[in-house]
Amino acid sequence: QVQLVESGGGLVQAGGSLGLSCAASGSIFSINDMAWYRQAPGKQRELVARITSGGSTNYADSVKGRFTISRDNAKNTVYMQMNSLKPEDTAVYYCYAIIRIDSRTYTYQYWGQGTQVTVSS
Repeated sequence: QVQLVESGGGLVQAGGSLGLSCAASGSIFSINDMAWYRQAPGKQRELVARITSGGSTNYADSVKGRFTISRDNAKNTVYMQMNSLKPEDTAVYYCYAIIRIDSRTYTYQYWGQGTQVTVSS
């Protein structure tokens, strides 16, 4: 059983900063890509940032230059530092990972439970 457990998030004023972390636990052989998605009320879930096992990253245009995704492969953990937050960044943020549970199986997609980020104006 694999779980993604998120921490961080909360309430912050516009222009402030927050950090998110997400640790994968359970029966894990390897982790491919890890990512953060977000979903605002009434909107579809969208990709915020993604990082490969080798450290290559890509970001949504709306967060480039403000958010930074990173990972610690030894800890099976992905992080996201969010700076210069805007009210439009308010959403539930979800951790995502593509995980292989042993050397013989395909990879599976896993999601965290979500953590609320609220940016007040």
